[in-house]
Amino acid sequence: MDPRTLIGPASPLGYPAPFWFVEFFKVLGFSLHMVPMNLWYAGMILVSILQLWGSAHPKRLAHRLINAMPVVVALGINLGIVPLLFTQVAYYRLFYPSTVLMAWPWFSVILLLLPAYYGVYLHAISMRKDWKPKLGLAAGWVAAVLFIAIGFLFANNFSLMVNVRGWADLWRATSVGGAVTGTALNLADPTLWPRWLMMFGLALTTTAVYIVVDTAFFAGRESVEYRQWASGFAPILYTLGLIVFAIMGSWYIFIALAPDARQFMLSQLVLTALTAVAPGLPWLLLVAQRKQVPQTLAWVTGLAQFGVLALNAISRQALQNFDVLRYVDITAEPVKMQWSPLILFLVLFVAGLSVVAWMVSKVIAVERQEHVTT
Repeated sequence: MDPRTLIGPASPLGYPAPFWFVEFFKVLGFSLHMVPMNLWYAGMILVSILQLWGSAHPKRLAHRLINAMPVVVALGINLGIVPLLFTQVAYYRLFYPSTVLMAWPWFSVILLLLPAYYGVYLHAISMRKDWKPKLGLAAGWVAAVLFIAIGFLFANNFSLMVNVRGWADLWRATSVGGAVTGTALNLADPTLWPRWLMMFGLALTTTAVYIVVDTAFFAGRESVEYRQWASGFAPILYTLGLIVFAIMGSWYIFIALAPDARQFMLSQLVLTALTAVAPGLPWLLLVAQRKQVPQTLAWVTGLAQFGVLALNAISRQALQNFDVLRYVDITAEPVKMQWSPLILFLVLFVAGLSVVAWMVSKVIAVERQEHVTT
C-alpha cells in the first residue's frame, strides 16, 4: 500500500495565514509551553522524591516547588494550546490520520490530565496546611506518574504523525473488518523512546534553572542556609538532566533516525551543533552560582535555558518538515487570509503574555519587600 493514500486530502479553504507565520508561532508557542511543561514533567517526580527521602532543605525545596505547581500547570496547559492549534492548521493532513489511529490513547490525555491536576492541588494543600500528609504524598506520586504518561502519549502522537510509512501496519494490526479501532500506539518506531526520554532530560535541566530563579527572586523569606543549599543543588540536578539529554540525543540522532533524516540533521551543522552544545551555557552559569544567586545572573541563566528550549524546538521543526516533505508538500497549499481571527489571536496572545509578566513582577516585588522587612 502506498502510504500517501492514507494522508488526508487538502482543504479547499487553504491556510488562514502564510506558512511562515504558522511555523513561527508553532515554534514560539512550543518553546513557551516547554518552560512550565518541563517543570511539571520533571518537577512533580522531584517533589515526591524529595518529600519522601529528603532532609530539611530538600523538603523545603519540595514545598516551594509544589506551592508553585498549580499555577505552573495552568500556564502550561494554556500555553500548550498555541502549538497544538498551529499544528492542526499546518499539518492537519497528517495530524488527524495519526490521531484517528490512536484515538483512544489520545482521548485518554484528558482523562489522565484531570486527576493529575487535582493531585497537584491536593498535594499542595496537604503541604501548605500540614493536612493528611500521606494522602497528599500519594496524590503527588499519582500526579507525577500521570504527567509522565501524558508526555509519553504526546510523544507517540507527534512521532506517529511523521511516521507515515508505519500507518498501514498499525491500521492492519488494530482494525476490525477494515475499520480503525483507534487503539494503536507508535511503539515500533525507533525514534519514540529516545525522543520521549530526551524531553525528560530537558525537563530536569529546566527544573534546575527554575530552582535558581526561584531562589534569587522568590525565596527572600527563606534562610541563607537554604538558599546556599538550593544554589548548590541546582547544578547537580542540571548535570543529571544534561547526561540524560546527551545520551538520549545521541541515541536519537545516530541510531534511531532513518539514514536520510540523520544526513539531513548533520547537514544542518550549525543548528544541530548549537542544539547539542547549548545546554552547556546554563550549566556553566549554574556552577558559577553555587554559593550565592545574584538576580542578574539568575535572569541570564533563565534566558539561556529558554534559548536551549527554543533551539530544541527549531531543530524538531526542521526535522519534522523534512519527514513530512517525503510524502506531502505542506508549503504548497494556497493562502486565504483570515484577518479577523488572525488579529484577535495576536491581540490575545500579547495580552495574555503581558498579564503573566505583570503577575510575576508583582510576586517579585512582594518577595523583595518581605526580604527587606525581615
